[in-house]
Amino acid sequence: MFERPESGERAVLVHVNFPDAAGQEDLHEFTELVHSAGALAVATITGTRTRPEPRLFVGQGKATEILAAVEQHKADVVIFNHSLSPSQERNLERLLSCRVLARTGLILDIFAQRARSFEGKLQVELAQLRHLSTRLVRGWTHLERQKGGIGLRGPGETQLESDRRMLNARIKVINRRLEKVERQRDQGRRARQRAEVPTVSLVGYTNAGKSTLFNALSGADAYAADQLFATLDPTLRRVEITGVGPVVLADTVGFIRHLPHDLVAAFRATLEETRQADLLLHVVDAQDEEKHAHIEQVNAVLAEIGADEIPQLRVYNKIDLGDQEAHAETGEDGRVSRVWVSAVTGAGLDLLGEALREHFHGDQVRGWLQVRADAGGIRSSLYNIGQVISEQVDENGAWWLEVRMAQRNIDKLVRESHGACKFHLADSIGMVTGTAQVS
Repeated sequence: MFERPESGERAVLVHVNFPDAAGQEDLHEFTELVHSAGALAVATITGTRTRPEPRLFVGQGKATEILAAVEQHKADVVIFNHSLSPSQERNLERLLSCRVLARTGLILDIFAQRARSFEGKLQVELAQLRHLSTRLVRGWTHLERQKGGIGLRGPGETQLESDRRMLNARIKVINRRLEKVERQRDQGRRARQRAEVPTVSLVGYTNAGKSTLFNALSGADAYAADQLFATLDPTLRRVEITGVGPVVLADTVGFIRHLPHDLVAAFRATLEETRQADLLLHVVDAQDEEKHAHIEQVNAVLAEIGADEIPQLRVYNKIDLGDQEAHAETGEDGRVSRVWVSAVTGAGLDLLGEALREHFHGDQVRGWLQVRADAGGIRSSLYNIGQVISEQVDENGAWWLEVRMAQRNIDKLVRESHGACKFHLADSIGMVTGTAQVS
């Protein structure tokens, strides 16, 4: 569909510092992104400006310097560590005679390489199509000289309209397929909720060690590598944690500074696993000098997808690469809020297990659920998940089930029963001749 220069492996990198701008990009992270994409950085051009130049993003002198680097190193692509407008990309490609890629396009290319599952490939394609929809015009600049006379439409404009229709049709097809996948995912999620199986979602900045920690906790063999966005497709495993019981662990895609909005929108269904989790394990690279800024970036993305209210347990990983010891720190509420571990050596994983037990069982209460005789489904569900300690029946045929559950699950059960059950603390119940009565 597009006539554009072929992408290659030899890349010239461009990083411009804007002192007065908020949210500066990181040059080291940019280099790691390029490496993760499989490109070879042959030159890095840096500079400082007060604001981007409207036509070329950089000044004419810096553009000439970039052109000289392209010709000297025979580069195939120039990659900017910034967002470029479609016109800026088009002007730079015309000047440099090679492909120009912005930061957003670079991240999209990495995601396209990493996608393995059917859903992941659909999500990446959707993000790419949305990104390309604003950049169609440069694919047909060779037709500009073929435009007709006054009042006539030339073949260039006709082709653009045709491409837009093709893109919009493909986007609709992908959205329908993703909706079907999302419905299937919702069915599994609702089944876990009915069974009261909690979900623990691993989140964090890319390359913080989430997949390695996921494998250490679950015994899985999810792909893990020392590179950005090594994991793209979400992985779920049901694991047994001593003192907690069955838990679903979810390994999700890593976040990054200024994650493209097209990607956030395309992966919203996948990130729903994070939004619906009972607990977030926020994995942080303990050796990263920018870890505090990365924590803020992750929290910003969590707020964007509506997951900022979910309880977090911060896990500082990779202590084996420094001089830290495995330990746990408590918050203002007296409960563990930070754990220092090494997913590679296993140091501190026992402390993480204790923190999980405290979270899921620290607020448990023991008492009696009074269930109406016509609400046998509630009684059956409680037995299926093993929450019933004992059972009595009163003179009205109602069940009194002795249970030990998290207070939040009890409140949810009573709320959704619409009056079919009530909860009483254990010390407020008296047992008389096999009948439970409120004392």
